[in-house]
Amino acid sequence: MEKQTPKQGEFISLKPATHGLENTEAEFLKSLEEGRLPGSDSSPIEHEGSWSKADPKSFSRWRSLQPVLRARSFYRKHAQLFRWIYIGLFCTAFAAFLLVACLLDFRRALALFVLACVVFVSLACRLLKKLLGPKLRRCVKLQGHPRLILWFKRGLALAAVLALVLWLALDTFQRPEQLVSFAGTCVFIILLFACSKHHGAVSWRTVSWGLGLQFVLGLFVIRTEPGFVAFQWLGDQIQTFLSYTEAGSSFVFGETLVKNVFAFQVLPIIIFFSCVMSVLYYLGLMQWVILKIAWLMQVTMGTTATETLSVAGNIFVGQTEAPLLIRPYLADMTLSEVHVVMTGGFATIAGSLLGVYISFGIDPASLVAASVMAAPCALALSKLMYPEVEESKFKSKEGVKLSHGEAQNLVEAASGGAAISVKMIANIASNLIAFLSVLAFVNAALSWLGDMVEIQGLSFQLICSYILRPVAFLMGVAWEDCPVVAELLGIKLFLNEFVAYQELSQYRQRRLAGVEEWVGAKKQWISDRAEILTTYALCGFANFTSIGIMLGGLTSLVPQRKSDFSQVVLRALFTGACVSLMNACVAGILYVPRGAEVDCVSLLNSTLSSSSFEVYNCCRQAFQK
Repeated sequence: MEKQTPKQGEFISLKPATHGLENTEAEFLKSLEEGRLPGSDSSPIEHEGSWSKADPKSFSRWRSLQPVLRARSFYRKHAQLFRWIYIGLFCTAFAAFLLVACLLDFRRALALFVLACVVFVSLACRLLKKLLGPKLRRCVKLQGHPRLILWFKRGLALAAVLALVLWLALDTFQRPEQLVSFAGTCVFIILLFACSKHHGAVSWRTVSWGLGLQFVLGLFVIRTEPGFVAFQWLGDQIQTFLSYTEAGSSFVFGETLVKNVFAFQVLPIIIFFSCVMSVLYYLGLMQWVILKIAWLMQVTMGTTATETLSVAGNIFVGQTEAPLLIRPYLADMTLSEVHVVMTGGFATIAGSLLGVYISFGIDPASLVAASVMAAPCALALSKLMYPEVEESKFKSKEGVKLSHGEAQNLVEAASGGAAISVKMIANIASNLIAFLSVLAFVNAALSWLGDMVEIQGLSFQLICSYILRPVAFLMGVAWEDCPVVAELLGIKLFLNEFVAYQELSQYRQRRLAGVEEWVGAKKQWISDRAEILTTYALCGFANFTSIGIMLGGLTSLVPQRKSDFSQVVLRALFTGACVSLMNACVAGILYVPRGAEVDCVSLLNSTLSSSSFEVYNCCRQAFQK
């Protein structure tokens, strides 16, 4: 129907229905704001006289809305200017607040200061990339003959290897146990290469860069003072943040249950952490962090976009949640890429469980470092075990995007995150009941069989302590601690890491309480070095019970690839277990005791201000002398 324009002196009524056209309230206001009559291109000013006589009520309303309409029109016209004004005011107010907080007590304001620095650096990098991106890429890119560039890269790699060998020779002069960890690293690499699917197709650039990134991260966290302090501080902040769970769980269950019952003390942490992670995903912060980590690994290691995103996501989410990041692309991924996705899931733990293990008393800095170091190592060892021989469709990151989820607002995101965690809690609780019950039955059966042939104390843990003792030794654990560490590795591999970390926390508590090291033939605690290496070795979902979880999660996303998933899952499980062991080996190479030697004379003169473990150590040294 052709739109009719009123002639001079004519008036079109502004009631809800005009000439058969239904005008809603929003359309009425929009048309007036645009300076025209509803259903017409004419201006109300042209018909002001006839309008005031024909429909005085609507005319009066139009006159009263004029200031509002003009203000709204002005705001929309200069929306960008107002946006920058708001940002400027907010930044000024925040800078003033931060300055006052730092001047009053910098230590108290340290967390806010670090957060502000991270935001400032990220915004500055984004601005530089936008303004000088092409120029910076041209400066960084090597120019010259391809053969010369190749030899230059090989020279740099050789120099890095020689520097590593020289550093190891000098650093291990007083601590030869570090060489055992280095030998363990070599053994695991050789073993994986021997089991490789396609030996000739291994990309040594990917392998070397992945292991190099893992080593550099470990060096920064374990050996440098800023890195050690930063990760200790980060672990403390996570611990403080997770302690707020007690407010909600105490209100629901009561303080008595929360303080004395394991389920009510630990499992609510998963609800809180899942809620926070869901909110961060809705805001887009987690996607930003994952993309930056994935970009670094993709640029250096030369891996494809989808597999790198999945492994980067595994630092923060679990083995079933990370594939959701790349769900639209799973159907077209190669077998090697699928193997990487599975390996990343087996080699890391979920962020929500990270909080649970910290609540056990496990060293927070080691847990966080192990999760970060596992990402590049998982990519490297996965490409060593199952190299790429197909043509990938996702070599470029273009077209690969991360969604913000299905939540429509912040409240829905928080509520959805809390609801999702209920399934995880039920799964953990049921698995703990089942596995611990089965373990008790198996131990009782083995003890019964052992008594028949005069073998006292035969158990599943004892068998693991013998079978996996060489693995623990290759990690760099002292021989006297190897049986206990081997037990924990067996529990992690055949049951799950949750039970293993719970056992490790008990050994740690006994050590800090100053309990006697040996009670009969049973070792009551292990050394600090063995604890740290075991923390790294247990950090991963690589156990036989996770196979069903992994296959079920991926098959539900892409049912048509069930046979492909089943084909590579065992290789991925073995590779994921080796990633955790490699993490422990790197930690063993780099680990040195922190702090100066204890002055036992001064310590024993002030035992009230000293830990019982330090007192015990001094007394033991005195009696040994």
